[in-house]
Amino acid sequence: MILSCGDALIDFVPVTAADGRNAVRPAVGGSCLNVAVGIARLGAAAGFVGGISTDLFGRMIADHATASQVDLRHAVRTAHQTTLAFVRIVEGESQYAFYDAETASANWNYQPGSIPFDAIEAVHFGSTTLVLERGAAQAGALMADARGAATISFDPNCRPNLVQDRKVYGARMSAFAESADIVKLSDVDFDYLHGNEASADWASAMLARGPSLIVVTRGTKGVQAWHHEAGAINVEAPKVEVVDTIGAGDSFQAALLFALRELGCLERVKLRALGASQLRRALSFACACAAVTCTRAGADPPRRGEVAGL
Repeated sequence: MILSCGDALIDFVPVTAADGRNAVRPAVGGSCLNVAVGIARLGAAAGFVGGISTDLFGRMIADHATASQVDLRHAVRTAHQTTLAFVRIVEGESQYAFYDAETASANWNYQPGSIPFDAIEAVHFGSTTLVLERGAAQAGALMADARGAATISFDPNCRPNLVQDRKVYGARMSAFAESADIVKLSDVDFDYLHGNEASADWASAMLARGPSLIVVTRGTKGVQAWHHEAGAINVEAPKVEVVDTIGAGDSFQAALLFALRELGCLERVKLRALGASQLRRALSFACACAAVTCTRAGADPPRRGEVAGL
């Protein structure tokens, strides 16, 4: 099984009402839940780790995850409210207003010994759960326990409007990245965290600190990746008619982990020895899955039969 640890929430997605006025539609989301759903829909065993409310929205989240065959045995259900995110699309990019005070996600606690990591192939971390010190500490403890047996995947999926101290947050994201085997971030996240630094220089320095694979997604420009053995790889993005980009990065991450697993390269030692042709296949498949997600509203990752290749 591949686990995804972090946020589960409700996105309120902009739509046009029947009378022509602006409106919003609730849709299950949360970057890390999206990753779990994306993996499961592609056909691999996937589970979610984090807090899910028992309220109305929490039941929507649980039903959505279960419908996609996501294993929730390691999720914690509490009476705390569900995190809500209101989405606005600005120049093709999704912007969010979060309501996350005292929510189920924010109050999630990791219980050491509760997860049999010898049965887990990889664990993914990222997004809003890591913004505050408490959530980052819980995820960090889980990552430390998982690292001896499982491959670690990390995507900061930055949400600047939640960050209270940018310097502290940046240092925290760097620490998580250095502890991971796979590090993926968007070009927008890279600019926020690393400013004018050249991505190739940053990737080279990161590879020297421990990760085996660094990936920077660039929207319609495709993806750049750097690997310990395979070197630098560029892959173009498929051309599609974009409805919105909500969940596209999560679909990419889910598909990348799935593809590496299908190619027999997800385990840490094999990941480190990954060849250029295998990496290109995995990245191309991930780009294809992200492209499908962009053609429909909300975070709606594809199923295996909707994506050719690999």
